[in-house]
Amino acid sequence: MAEFWCVVPAAGRGLRVGGACPKQYLPLAGRMLIEHTLARLAAHPRIAGLLVTLAADDAYWPGITALSGKPVLAAVGGNERCDSVLAGLNALPAAVRDEDFVLVHDAARPCVRPADIDKLIAHGVPAGGALLGAPLRDTLKRANADGRSLVTEPRDQRWRAFTPQLFRRAELSSALQAMARAGLTVSDEAMAMERAGFSPLLVEGAEDNIKVTTASDFALAEFLLEKTA
Repeated sequence: MAEFWCVVPAAGRGLRVGGACPKQYLPLAGRMLIEHTLARLAAHPRIAGLLVTLAADDAYWPGITALSGKPVLAAVGGNERCDSVLAGLNALPAAVRDEDFVLVHDAARPCVRPADIDKLIAHGVPAGGALLGAPLRDTLKRANADGRSLVTEPRDQRWRAFTPQLFRRAELSSALQAMARAGLTVSDEAMAMERAGFSPLLVEGAEDNIKVTTASDFALAEFLLEKTA
């Protein structure tokens, strides 16, 4: 079976958590948050190696070089997530061909289920690219500047986007480069691919694949880590 490299952008500061230390290096269940994420990814049998992109002045990276017998490489990222992902794609080993599929996963999503990675690969490769997500189930409101509800938005055919996301190396690189030339910032890889004319497949995954964003998310992530192992 084919194996896949995974790019993990980790150059952000995580400002909504607060404090001087970037959130990916804060403690979670006895380890750094990013260590849980990388260990979860490296343990998956279809993942061949990890490429982590770091801030140029990162003083917290613990210097991991291997996990579960698989290589962990590091490269300098950029100011925005899309810059960091592009830097990671450029730094992948030469053995990763342009036509090979590559995973991209948030450093702050430590609870991704191995079965969801399996599902993403199984459906995403024949579809030419895909991302994990979940249909929107809550009622969706549009607010004004004062935080008052103006209108209820339809939720039909609307999804929350998760990671990993899976695309061919060259196609994703080209899409991200086009966004950079246009001066546009994309919030995830699928957005860049959409702008490039692709229609990535949405693969439903577990909603406990949370992104640790605020300080209160750490307690929930600790609870979920054991549940989703």
